[in-house]
Amino acid sequence: KPPARMEARTHLQLGSVLYHHTRNGDQARGHLEKAIPQFEDVKFEAASLLSELYCQENSVDTAKPLLRKAIQISQQTPYWHCRLLFQLAQLHTLEKDLVSACDLLGVGAEYARVVGSEYTRPLTFSFHLQLLLMERKLQEVHPLLTLCGQIVENWQGNPIQKESLRVFFLVLQVTHYLDAGQVKSVKPCLKQLQQCIQTISTLHDDEILPSNPADLFHWLPKEHMCVLVYLVTVMHSMQAGYLEKAQKYTDKALMQLEKLKMLDCSPILSSFQVILLEHIIMCRLVTGHKATALQEISQVCQLCQQSPRLFSNHAAQLHTLLGLYCISVNCMDNAEAQFTTALRLTTHQELWAFIVTNLASVYIREGNRHQELYSLLERINPDHNFPVSSHCLRAAAFYIRGLFSFFQGRYNEAKRFLRETLKMSNAEDLNRLTACSLVLLGHIFYVLGNHRESNNMVVPAMQLASKIPDMSVQLWSSALLRDLNKACGNAMDAHEAAQMHQNFSQQLLQDHIEACSLPEHNLITWTDGPPPVQFQAQNGPTTSLASLL
Repeated sequence: KPPARMEARTHLQLGSVLYHHTRNGDQARGHLEKAIPQFEDVKFEAASLLSELYCQENSVDTAKPLLRKAIQISQQTPYWHCRLLFQLAQLHTLEKDLVSACDLLGVGAEYARVVGSEYTRPLTFSFHLQLLLMERKLQEVHPLLTLCGQIVENWQGNPIQKESLRVFFLVLQVTHYLDAGQVKSVKPCLKQLQQCIQTISTLHDDEILPSNPADLFHWLPKEHMCVLVYLVTVMHSMQAGYLEKAQKYTDKALMQLEKLKMLDCSPILSSFQVILLEHIIMCRLVTGHKATALQEISQVCQLCQQSPRLFSNHAAQLHTLLGLYCISVNCMDNAEAQFTTALRLTTHQELWAFIVTNLASVYIREGNRHQELYSLLERINPDHNFPVSSHCLRAAAFYIRGLFSFFQGRYNEAKRFLRETLKMSNAEDLNRLTACSLVLLGHIFYVLGNHRESNNMVVPAMQLASKIPDMSVQLWSSALLRDLNKACGNAMDAHEAAQMHQNFSQQLLQDHIEACSLPEHNLITWTDGPPPVQFQAQNGPTTSLASLL
């Protein structure tokens, strides 16, 4: 019989091999349970692995007390104490119990201070910030952002750890701005983040390990950080209306993801891929590439089929994207069904406001849904108790009000709302909202017979729409320019605008026919349960990446 310490370590190693490399959960559990009552260097690792195993078997309630007990008795072992705190906090986060997770991180930050860990304390603050942002506790976010920023900047330690902390902190800052729809205000932070990731990629990993065992953590591998920075850059470009830039960074990120996924099956990579696709799908719908957008929606469905957790986190977004696609191909009944499904599935306030705004646009187009429309508009009233703090969504709510007033022939009221949108979108460089407001104002002035003022609106709308490029606004602007020039007797300009209008119409029509003839088009009828399998096309590439390669 081997000595007790060797026996415990052997049980731990057998349990670990069985857990990581086989499906023999019962045997792994048996070995790990035998390792737990033993020596310190074994029991904490065994408790950590065993709780992971319990979670995999959906026995979360068994995992929690095990971790709590291990946390209680590990205070003299800084590395394991911090790691077990992080693990239990993550478990609470997955269960959406963010209050308990925040409490644990508070304990972790204080413990890191006591054991003199200058690195793990700001790391813990950053995790705490992340949870506060998820909970939308903005009053608590701002003081912690300031404190965390100061600690990170003043810390003089291992360069890789310092830059890695800065990336984490800046990613949180950038996403906080983007959540608030502040596309212009975020630019300095985003620039810092992009410089920071370049610095990290030049540093070598083989630096000396930290002497304090409580400092032995990385929040994310370097390669994953690069993808994440591409991802927030895509989010910014999409919101700001720089759609070609969004496309360029999406291609780079997807290529990097393909390489990483060959060697790494970390679930966060699939999350990154889904979020990238969600953004590029919206870009494609704006630039008039509906068929590609639809194939990418199908790709998101495939990724969600492989992971129930990914699907539960992204089901509402998936139905929202299908709703936007339905609007683009003029299937308004399906759009309504998709948005209604998405509203049922989401608890996220910003997404809820985004869906309601788009559903209102569907009701406006249908023209006979006044009761439902009034009730929706009341819930997103930009003048009074707007439900979210997003600058961008509030500007969009003013635009929807303006659109509705325009359709009702209340032109002065429409102008007031649209000027409000313009003021807000100019303040934060929201190019698409600016282009949409300008062309609608141009249309109002045209209807009122004020051709000069109409022209002053439509020409910059056309220029901005070409820069984005926004196919629908280009179509609308070219039709207005044709009619304006005809009314003013400018035959040459009218002919040129008519030609442009004809070209845009042809492109959109071709794309429309192509999209509607794809087997994936049947996805527009799916409103319940997991994504259907039978609609996946079996032939040809379904990603922007495949066409690149």
